[in-house]
Amino acid sequence: MITPRFLDLRTARLCLREFRREDAPAVQRLADDPGVAEGTLLPHPYRPGIAEAWIARQAAAFAAGREVNFAIERGTDAALLGAAGLEIDAANARAKLGFWIGRPHWGQGYCTEAAGAIVAYGFQSLGLQRICTPRFRWNAASARVLEKLGFWREGCRRDYVPARGRIEIVETHGLLRWEWETQREQHGIDPAARSLAESEFGRAA
Repeated sequence: MITPRFLDLRTARLCLREFRREDAPAVQRLADDPGVAEGTLLPHPYRPGIAEAWIARQAAAFAAGREVNFAIERGTDAALLGAAGLEIDAANARAKLGFWIGRPHWGQGYCTEAAGAIVAYGFQSLGLQRICTPRFRWNAASARVLEKLGFWREGCRRDYVPARGRIEIVETHGLLRWEWETQREQHGIDPAARSLAESEFGRAA
């Protein structure tokens, strides 16, 4: 069995790379923010040790083809800004996109840039046919990111969210491979969605 290689993705301003053990303090600091946790399923409070344990699980999840999670690193100073990745259902050629950015880095377009590169990676390198993303209805910032990336709002449901202890209305957004390819043909390749490295992991035959 060939062990998949984790290759970096690069955009105009970012390097999306594998998480390293030494990232744990930065993850802990950024994720332990009620504003970040509120719009995600990150635990809150984000207690010491959670980041280390999560990072330690990444290599096995990637090797098994279940997940790929990227550290979002700023190119100018190598600062860790957040995380983005895919939960992969290889048997059905689809995945769920997730992302978060630390509060000090909000409003600068980093999330759109990182998520766009990962969408490109999913369709080009993993051979996916569909990528979806759930979000809480009130999370307008996530809605704007998905709209910029060409995702369609597909519907909503009421759901109990154990991590928050309450009912939320969850909107689902989706993008199909042919839709993404059509957008590229019509508008050209946005730098935010250009993957400068293709991984052998999950490459379609």
